[in-house]
Amino acid sequence: MRNTPNRKAEEQNRKEKEKKKGLRRRRGMEGISHRMVSVNGINMHIAEKGEGPVILFLHGFPELWYTWRHQILALSSLGYHAVAPDLRGYGDTEGPASSTSYTCHHIVGDLIALVDHLGVEKVFLVAHDWGAQVGWYLCLFKPDRVKGFVCLSVPYRPRNPKMKPVEGMRLVFGDDYYMCRFQEPGHIEAEIAQAGTAEVLKKILTDRKPGPPCLLKENPFGIDPKNPISLPSWFTEEDLAYYANKFNQKGFTGALNYYRAIDLNWELTAPWTGAEIKVPVKFVVGDLDMVYTTPGMKEYVDNGGFKRYVPLLEEIVVMEGVGHFINQEKAEEINTHIYDFITKL
Repeated sequence: MRNTPNRKAEEQNRKEKEKKKGLRRRRGMEGISHRMVSVNGINMHIAEKGEGPVILFLHGFPELWYTWRHQILALSSLGYHAVAPDLRGYGDTEGPASSTSYTCHHIVGDLIALVDHLGVEKVFLVAHDWGAQVGWYLCLFKPDRVKGFVCLSVPYRPRNPKMKPVEGMRLVFGDDYYMCRFQEPGHIEAEIAQAGTAEVLKKILTDRKPGPPCLLKENPFGIDPKNPISLPSWFTEEDLAYYANKFNQKGFTGALNYYRAIDLNWELTAPWTGAEIKVPVKFVVGDLDMVYTTPGMKEYVDNGGFKRYVPLLEEIVVMEGVGHFINQEKAEEINTHIYDFITKL
């Protein structure tokens, strides 16, 4: 009992430090400007800061431009124009209802229109998760618009002409594999609503269980009210609130439509079967990443399969003890990896 005042004082000090840290973060965020841009028939929200060569940042699921907040501030201070859109269907960017409006051609079309709007011929590209997959499509379709690509988490995988992707995933990982569970419109949205947006986001963003991720029919996100999830040091309650507010406003259907267009993408990319990526690339992944720890992926990345289809792959970096959301968890290190690579090009 004698230690109680000390514990209270320590807790008060911790809260004060968090408050000051939050104030510093908000002041930093105030330096980022926001605007809407008309691209490819939709209105796209972009966050940007700085002047100089453009670095285009592409977020993944379930994220927003906000995932790049640390990179925008750091790279803009080093002489670059950092630009991070909310991709189609996310955040403040418009999103059509149908999944057929979320193909690789639609998304790449949005990005090319954005690059044109920015008035530049080429950009440096940095992307993570679904953003990385979109980045590979951009490099595949329009390599002349990309100076170099820093890819986080998701390596390029060549198209398998013999089987549609969702069918292949069901065969290998089963019906509960998360990409399979995302296919039926409305189902996973209802499960997210039942569990609560903030709780689901917290679970996804902090989970460090090696892949492949599966969502069981009962309690798919494994949320236990009796054992609340503690946020890691790199992700604050303020960060969670930003994500949750945007997804509560927008819903998840636009974001999930990327998964629902996977088989359609497979059909549309038949002409690129066997094609190589002809852009300089640096690949960075955490050794605890759910993608990297999916069976067969380490071997593909480390033993030459990846390099076979990305001949200008200049470097592979595997960061020890790091999970999937690498650009937030290890922001300073990722900033350095980006800067070191693009200054060589």
